[in-house]
Amino acid sequence: MSEQTAKTDVFIALGTNVGDREANLNLAIDALGRLMEVTGKSRLYQSAPMYVTDQPAFLNMAVKGRTSLSAEDLLTGLKDLEEEIGRRPTFRNGPRVIDLDILYYGKDRIDTERLSVPHLRIAERGFVLYPLNDLDPQWQDVRSGKTIAEMVQELGPDEGLEVLS
Repeated sequence: MSEQTAKTDVFIALGTNVGDREANLNLAIDALGRLMEVTGKSRLYQSAPMYVTDQPAFLNMAVKGRTSLSAEDLLTGLKDLEEEIGRRPTFRNGPRVIDLDILYYGKDRIDTERLSVPHLRIAERGFVLYPLNDLDPQWQDVRSGKTIAEMVQELGPDEGLEVLS
């Protein structure tokens, strides 16, 4: 993997609904240390599945960190970690051992076939916004110009989301 010289602030979403969900998240956080310096972790949330609802509830959280990897190399590393932890291809929005998504890569806006940053559906996902709000409510979304706190306020209460810790 190629490296850049400067470190970039990144936010990563973590989700799991298969197997020992807490162990899956802990494995992922430990493994993320190979790709980035983890500087913050959100609280732990349980969420009802979206889009495909006939599956177990998810555990979700987010981490903040700094990386010297490019966004593309970070994505490759995250996909490798998912596979290492046990994720296998299924169907879109289906059950998964671990899901690792780049939510923000600095203030960059990236739109390629492989990667969209900021993540395109942040504003509709309480299971992403609430953990981000734990980490940095004043972070400004470069697509909307709104802070995370403003986006949470617009989303309102998420009835399918429960704070576990």
